[in-house]
Amino acid sequence: QVKFVESGGGSVQTGGSLRLSCVASGYRYNLHCMGWFRQAPGKEREGVATIDGDGTTSYTASVKGRFTISQDNDKKTLYLQMNALKPDDSAMYYCAGTPLLGVDCTSEILTASMADWGKGTLVTISS
Repeated sequence: QVKFVESGGGSVQTGGSLRLSCVASGYRYNLHCMGWFRQAPGKEREGVATIDGDGTTSYTASVKGRFTISQDNDKKTLYLQMNALKPDDSAMYYCAGTPLLGVDCTSEILTASMADWGKGTLVTISS
């Protein structure tokens, strides 16, 4: 069973930076598509960024130019560098991954693939 453990969240002021990490374990096949999601209180979970096996990335419009997704395959770790943080970025952040091949690496595919989400890491941005 694949397990995801997120870390790196915290409380910072507007304009600050944080770097989130996610360690995935327990998977038999490589996770060819991985991504970050977030969920703010009272809102639905939304996709933030994805990265596929070729290193191609995509971002939701609200974080483009501020967030960077990356991965270290040797350490089996996914990262999210978040700069120029805004209060609207406050949320619980989760990571996800799937070994599926032959599909576009999208938040929708990741959401459909995830059976058990991790506990997430909380990001709070104060104005």
